[in-house]
Amino acid sequence: MPLLLGVNVDHVATLRQARYALLPESPNAEPCPVQASLDAIAGGADSITIHVRGDRRHMQEADAYRIKEAIHVPLNLEMGITEEMIALALNLRPEFVCLVPETREEVTTEGGLDVVGRRQEVGDCIRLMQKAGIRVSLFIDPEEAQVRCAAELGAEMIELHTGCFGNATAETVAAEIDRLHRAADVGHHAGLQVNAGHGINYHNGRQLEAVPHLTEYNIGHSIVSRAMRIGMEQAVREMKALMSHYPAISPQ
Repeated sequence: MPLLLGVNVDHVATLRQARYALLPESPNAEPCPVQASLDAIAGGADSITIHVRGDRRHMQEADAYRIKEAIHVPLNLEMGITEEMIALALNLRPEFVCLVPETREEVTTEGGLDVVGRRQEVGDCIRLMQKAGIRVSLFIDPEEAQVRCAAELGAEMIELHTGCFGNATAETVAAEIDRLHRAADVGHHAGLQVNAGHGINYHNGRQLEAVPHLTEYNIGHSIVSRAMRIGMEQAVREMKALMSHYPAISPQ
């Protein structure tokens, strides 16, 4: 099975909100995250990722529903574990959700969800989502304890936080790849689908070929940045071409 690509279009909405924060539904509001999603799919995206945050800094609820209606590939809703976002997910019914930490101070999600420390509320949220037929991923740091806890709580997937890898220098990148390798091994043998995301770009993605068992990359910022030069469809095509070198894995 080839490596899949989930494209996060949040930062298309970020650009729109820079001018149209008070009028996101104006006919003049641009760029359009729905069109960006369709362009990403035309370029080969296997799923679309969005994150409706509590402060609505980029995606709005209306965007989520319009994207869900418009696309024919799975929708991945990144979400904080709050009553508001749980209600949104249960109403939107994306194909899967990715539970993430969320603080108002961060510009984008930084660091993984502490599944061990928040075991009860994470477990409760997983059960609510699964009861509604929504598959669950947990965005976690590549730490064995977090991976094992995700499996114990019954999540179907984990997304390994690759931010430290993305920010690593030449002297530390090997250590970060080793961390990811060990976490992916633990997750795979625990029966989890292992995804990866955050800080993956056109320059470092090939280095992750050393990490086994990966099913999907989730990439947003780098693709949206590249799309500003060559368009979303071609930016996704280029990323998919780079990913084609990843060793194919057999379905579990």
